[in-house]
Amino acid sequence: MKNKKAILSILLVSALLLTACGGKNSGGSKEAAATKNGDGKYEPAITITIAKQLDENTGRYGDGEDINKNPMTVLTEEKLGIKMETTLLGGDAGNYDTKLRLALTGSEELPDVFPVYGTQMIADMIESGRVKAIDDDIEKYMPERLKEIYDKYPQSFYPVTKDGKTYGIACAPALTEGQVMIIRQDWLDKLGIKAPTNMEEFEAVIKAFTENDPDGNGKADTYGFTYQGDSIYNSGWVADPVTLFSANTGKHIPGSWQEDESGNLTYGSIDEGNKKTLERMAGWHKNGWIFQEAAATGAWDAMNQFTEGKAGIFIGRPWAINSVRDVTSVAPEAVIKAYPNILQDNGEPTYQAAQINDGWLMFNKDFNNMEAFFAYYDWLYDAAFGTGDFQYGYLENYDYDVVGDKVVFDSKLFDPAVTDPFMPGKSTVMKNAPALDSMQAYADVKEGKEAQSSAQIRATADFETAPDMAEGYALANAHREELLPNLFNGEPTATMKKKWEQLQTMEKQVYTNIIYGKEALDSFDKFVQDWKAQGGDEITKEINEWYQSVK
Repeated sequence: MKNKKAILSILLVSALLLTACGGKNSGGSKEAAATKNGDGKYEPAITITIAKQLDENTGRYGDGEDINKNPMTVLTEEKLGIKMETTLLGGDAGNYDTKLRLALTGSEELPDVFPVYGTQMIADMIESGRVKAIDDDIEKYMPERLKEIYDKYPQSFYPVTKDGKTYGIACAPALTEGQVMIIRQDWLDKLGIKAPTNMEEFEAVIKAFTENDPDGNGKADTYGFTYQGDSIYNSGWVADPVTLFSANTGKHIPGSWQEDESGNLTYGSIDEGNKKTLERMAGWHKNGWIFQEAAATGAWDAMNQFTEGKAGIFIGRPWAINSVRDVTSVAPEAVIKAYPNILQDNGEPTYQAAQINDGWLMFNKDFNNMEAFFAYYDWLYDAAFGTGDFQYGYLENYDYDVVGDKVVFDSKLFDPAVTDPFMPGKSTVMKNAPALDSMQAYADVKEGKEAQSSAQIRATADFETAPDMAEGYALANAHREELLPNLFNGEPTATMKKKWEQLQTMEKQVYTNIIYGKEALDSFDKFVQDWKAQGGDEITKEINEWYQSVK
């Protein structure tokens, strides 16, 4: 396998030399017709243009490399005869949308393929007539194994479907890992208490973490729980308080549309049970048991409170355990452990948001190389399936290495060790490499199944190098039924376009003001009345009309 590195290095140098000398092989989507040779490579090479967010991180580039000239793009052209040319737009997601909208309304040419992250942008793209319907292309060119994946997530097509036609596909749909409760186990042990299993126990633990000096330094410098509060109280990611609300609302979690007993969709943020959680959190905030600056803090910075040794609990996806491991720099004795989220008082589980895709791919109406795109897309999936060119990952010594007879994925264990490696999976048409169900692989390994797929091999390696994180994934898998996709994912309704931003601002202010003690608890009741009167009832009606149409 080390020979593969040398070959790739030669290919990369050759490609850079050709570029420096002005060499260009015509054969893009609007250029000379290309055909596949016996190895499945297009000749002459096809160029596919794509757009991505400017802040997409691909790790370390080598000298003379960039988003369009790197080992992954070289390999793509060498193996498939496809040149991927990326234009980076905007900074964050909001700026990306702004740049994309400027291209949509101006005279600029849209890329051949580009991700879209908002349903309003999708609707605008379809309305513009500048993106293509791809129903026939899916039928003719999408490989069967990909069709099987998309068949599992039919709701992912709702936003890109209009008048019976399909105008895009979800970016690599898969059920993402659920969130777990991440706790300073050493604090529990020092205080002789157990991890909480319900709201009463949760309150007792965060009180003890605040008042009983769990770090043993004789200072009042710790508290129980850190969370994000700068938007609605359901991040679906990390530093998420949503399960605390679910403890009193069940499946009707804030920010999400779920079915009621009659099968109609209702908005979780107006559920009466939220009032009980807000009352609890207001008391916790007053006592200093929870993060005092949550209202002005995003998810990542809120999680940093744990990393800095200040907070004892946060709720987040299992990978976050690796992200807070630097807590040992301020507390060398720190031990991190994942636990199930608390239960409702009736013993039923609490729920959280489920994510099945991050954006959708749409296609320029003039793009005529859909067969080549699906060949490329399916090739990328080899890394998820552990087949073809990518049994363990995309590129040896980048996203994996073989040390002796062992496959390793932690770049610090490579031979030689690598810091901040180039990440080939991010140098593709999407933010991240396609993946299958990440939780199941960890559960398989924990159950003692022989690791065969690349995901299982990675999970095995994680159980050796990061067992706390690996256990978190297996735990999340055991609670996968608690993940709830938002049942409304269509274009904003007519009333939403006019009033949703105002309603969201109202929701955020009321929730935060109650927690901070700036408004009485009864203001929740007035919020519900105002929400309904100021457009919420009409939005609910419109959303249910949409829901019945897609069901």
